[in-house]
Amino acid sequence: MPEEGAGKGLAADRYYRDYGSRARELKRQGKKILGYLCAFVPVEIIVAAGFIPFRIKGDVNEPITKADTEMETIVCPLVRSCFDMALKGKYEFLDGIVIPHACDSICRTYDVWKYTLNLPYSHFINMPHTTDKPSLDFYKAELNTFRTSLDKFAGREISDQELAQAVKLHNQNRAKVRELYELRKASPPLISGTEVARVLVAVVSIPVEESIKMIGDVIEEIKYREGVPARKQAKIMVVGAQVDSVAFIKLIEDSGAWVVADDLCPGAREFFADVTVTTDPIDGIAERYLRKVKCGRTYREMKGSYEEYLEDRFGHMSQMIKDFNVDGVVLYIYKYCDPYGFEVPQIKSFIESKGTPVLYLEDEYSMSTIGRLRTRIQAFLELLGSK
Repeated sequence: MPEEGAGKGLAADRYYRDYGSRARELKRQGKKILGYLCAFVPVEIIVAAGFIPFRIKGDVNEPITKADTEMETIVCPLVRSCFDMALKGKYEFLDGIVIPHACDSICRTYDVWKYTLNLPYSHFINMPHTTDKPSLDFYKAELNTFRTSLDKFAGREISDQELAQAVKLHNQNRAKVRELYELRKASPPLISGTEVARVLVAVVSIPVEESIKMIGDVIEEIKYREGVPARKQAKIMVVGAQVDSVAFIKLIEDSGAWVVADDLCPGAREFFADVTVTTDPIDGIAERYLRKVKCGRTYREMKGSYEEYLEDRFGHMSQMIKDFNVDGVVLYIYKYCDPYGFEVPQIKSFIESKGTPVLYLEDEYSMSTIGRLRTRIQAFLELLGSK
């Protein structure tokens, strides 16, 4: 296999390593950059307003120091690391922040972000935790409030045509990501999980038009690769919240497996569901973010039998296991991540009931602890190899 990051993939490698470099370039060109936390921020509305959405991420290699003077240490380590990076000047180019009502660690820290960073623009999207019709109607009203807020900051009204165009672009981007994932179905996969993770982290830091082109370039390069050595056996799927570093994926692959699928952000959870084109674009956007993005933070009412209820919540995982011929699942959860912490027993039992072994790992968001996971991963891969 060619060296990872070779050829046209160099752009993704550069944007991954120097995260925020493209946003800084755009800032110097006079563009306004709005940072956001979580996949539940409707980036289509930001793009329609003429701004550049930028996904704020932490750094597993950087000890959390400044954030611990402003936030409780029992807050999710990922959120604390994101805030720590902001306090240390990593995201000095931001013109504003957008924070959704995702988990409590994100929601309850909005005032801290707003007060401490004191940016020209800030907005909190009060997203419901249920998916029934009253919740959807409430959420549409919240998105229209967000739209009006961006109107004011931009000094002009966002038209429905601009929203529709932004929806079209982001659906094209998601289609490119799904096309990239298709290359992982080969045996052996044509692209490693580490490479995919690097690309997906890079694309949430650049404009959507550039993302579409960059992913397309990577796909074209991979198609012309020479034979990939089949030196690994097990095919692994990783399930968890936000994994914005390649370190954990690389650890699994260095241990002798392929990571061929995931239910992560940024990853399949964030990119697989499209916005349905609707007369009022807000309707399609609201439907996607509230109902189509399957995340532990969203409560789904029980309908039918308990087995049908679990299928509604986790059926997309079992379908991906089939589609990508997955041998085992690694359930990777950060400490203090309550939404996924509470989901662990049901996810684990559901996947195992379908005949796929599961390894559950709880970890800190830090390279200082990730190494100790190697032994457990290697033991899990040995177990898979013995079956």
